[in-house]
Amino acid sequence: MTVRSELLRVLQQEDINFLLTNRIPRRLVTQFIGWFSRIEQPLVRDLSIGTWRLFSDLDLRDAKKTSFRSMHDCFVRELKDGARPIDRRADVVVSPCDAIVGACGAIAGTRLYQAKGFPYALGELLPERDLVEAHRNGCYVTLRLTASMYHRFHAPHDCRVERVVYVSGDTWNVNPIALRRIERLFCKTERAIVSTRLAPSGHPVTLVAVAAILVAGIRLRCLDVLLNLRHRGPNAIACDASYRKGEELGWFEHGSTIIVFAPAGFTLCDNVREGATVRVGEPLMRLP
Repeated sequence: MTVRSELLRVLQQEDINFLLTNRIPRRLVTQFIGWFSRIEQPLVRDLSIGTWRLFSDLDLRDAKKTSFRSMHDCFVRELKDGARPIDRRADVVVSPCDAIVGACGAIAGTRLYQAKGFPYALGELLPERDLVEAHRNGCYVTLRLTASMYHRFHAPHDCRVERVVYVSGDTWNVNPIALRRIERLFCKTERAIVSTRLAPSGHPVTLVAVAAILVAGIRLRCLDVLLNLRHRGPNAIACDASYRKGEELGWFEHGSTIIVFAPAGFTLCDNVREGATVRVGEPLMRLP
């Protein structure tokens, strides 16, 4: 057994993982990583990316460039043109990001799950009543981006972004270990709620970009502001931007989670099941 595999085995033990990623000064560590990851000194950059590779399955073969100014530059890397083919069928909503599928399925009224046995209510996650009602009895998919994945996210369909609601919160780890231990975790964590309306059907589809520990910010192309722990408002931000399916919406500055909500009548595609890996542009939901 190699040193790397032994270290990974220890860090993957549930109690140790939870302790190391949650029982620490989360906000302070997150702000520190946001600063540290931008250091462009070559030795710091190389050691940082090398350590990242040691503890993850980081794969840069589909990155647009092969050298990076800093670890942050590597985090928010773009992909080569054509690296993510987009399903262009008009009746299909595609995955906005590369991710591992978490809890997903039908919403029972306004009740859904972050993990088996851990329910939460839409109203606890979405602060606006009209959004809650728009997705009552709809369906949802939780998409978890690991630290080594591509961190940019894209339009799931031809759509118009109508508004963004930013909710400042805590910075818990949102990995499966934490989701099995902390109730209503997504509802306690910093998040940006992106309200879209599909074209030409007019159906509302909402993306909730959930930040987490070490996520130093959420950047949306339609807003000239970095949404992070230092941003206190306004909570509701007017927006009117149109996107074609597959166009870039923004990015996380580390791994995290996006929850996609659709209204009643939408169904999940056959490839969407808990534990499956999906990539940008692959089928996620089907319109009524």
